[in-house]
Amino acid sequence: MHKAGFVNIVGNPNVGKSTLMNALVGERVSIATFKAQTTRHRIMGIYNTDDMQIVFSDTPGVLKPNYKLQESMLNFSNSALTDADILLYVTDVVETPDKNNEFIEKVKKLTIPILLLINKIDLSDQEKLTKLVEEWKALIPQAEIIPISAASKFNVDYVMKRIKELLPDSPPYFGKDQWTDKPARFFVTEIIREKILLYYDKEIPYAVEVLVETFKEEAKTIHIRAVIYVERDSQKGIIIGKQGKALKKVATEARKELERFFGKTIFLETFVKVDKDWRSSDKELRSFGYQLD
Repeated sequence: MHKAGFVNIVGNPNVGKSTLMNALVGERVSIATFKAQTTRHRIMGIYNTDDMQIVFSDTPGVLKPNYKLQESMLNFSNSALTDADILLYVTDVVETPDKNNEFIEKVKKLTIPILLLINKIDLSDQEKLTKLVEEWKALIPQAEIIPISAASKFNVDYVMKRIKELLPDSPPYFGKDQWTDKPARFFVTEIIREKILLYYDKEIPYAVEVLVETFKEEAKTIHIRAVIYVERDSQKGIIIGKQGKALKKVATEARKELERFFGKTIFLETFVKVDKDWRSSDKELRSFGYQLD
């Protein structure tokens, strides 16, 4: 008998959802950085064995939207509640259980298995953790609560064991050689965006989107032309940096990462353009792959 199902990962920003996803799937599917709002899309990572297929979904952190981009991100998170066979609700020892009551109320109404994972337990002690477990048990009584550390992979094997036990009997949803639902271009944009998140301060990374204009793959090489969009001329200047040094550093680091990711020699050209209202424009957001309805 073959088992298959959708295991969706939800929770507030910065609790370690992407780190957990990578630990579970074993592929570097979600970019994990130390800044909130790193994940803007819903990204699937597919775990295959002969008799099993687990389709993991990493979603953006749940937040109250301030502009259209964040509305789209919340749509991805809400949609993850409607098509899951198993829900992984990720919290951590830092945030309080009442941080996002509206979303938790939706979670409480679900009839599917919920594994509530309290992450970063290495930052807490036994007494605080016990209290936290009790608070979450009172809040979502039907959830199975598992303390974990995604970064050091503590208890991640046990989470995987429970997922396998709870998976429904089903034929696979995707081909057995597939490990994500996203095209290669998507990972190019994410890797470039990750480097921007790491190298620039304050609001700059959140005003940035990346579009791959050309992606030409050959036997041993890939030629990529990517455009980095910002909202203001001043941001363009910061991204490029003095004598182009900042952009060159980002492009070099992204190229190295892309070579590791694809296992081929990468030729990467990067350009910076200003698009004043991309975060609020339906047309622009759709062109970047966001769902708005």
